[in-house]
Amino acid sequence: MQELENPWVTLESREIYNNPWIKLTEHKIINPSGGNGIYGVVSFKNYAIGIVPMDDENNIWLVGQYRYATDSYSWEIPEGGGPLEISPLESAKRELLEETGLKAEKWELIQEMHLSNSVTDEKAFIYLAKDLTQFEATPEETEQLIVKKIPFEEAFNMSLNGEITDSITIAALFKVKLQMLLSK
Repeated sequence: MQELENPWVTLESREIYNNPWIKLTEHKIINPSGGNGIYGVVSFKNYAIGIVPMDDENNIWLVGQYRYATDSYSWEIPEGGGPLEISPLESAKRELLEETGLKAEKWELIQEMHLSNSVTDEKAFIYLAKDLTQFEATPEETEQLIVKKIPFEEAFNMSLNGEITDSITIAALFKVKLQMLLSK
């Protein structure tokens, strides 16, 4: 077996569900061991976008909101969806301004990742945003947000102790922390 060789065989596919954000497809397959089975795949119609806005004193902004899917309150970096036909960076700029009122002069793509790649094709792009200027936030009607500016180390510790559980936020904070350690 070669590393890039696909061991799965798709016999048939059918759409189960479709809305403006996701599509669920059920595939009848032959698995890598030769057995028959089914596989459900959730396809996302947007990229996942995350932004770590950081000022010169290493403070970052977190956004708090109640998440319907998990039925829990969540502290996260500013994040949202970006249409597939628009560059992830343009979507990141929009999300940052919309959720926090911040605009950044410097942008660095720090991570690309797949979220829950055993059942979805969702791809995330995470940016570090610097040289920030404050404007007015304009959250969407579905967002009831609390925005707070805190030291990066405090946010990183929140991810270590389980106060932050959002995967994009955890990955972003760990990536920034690693960059900080490697630049010393």
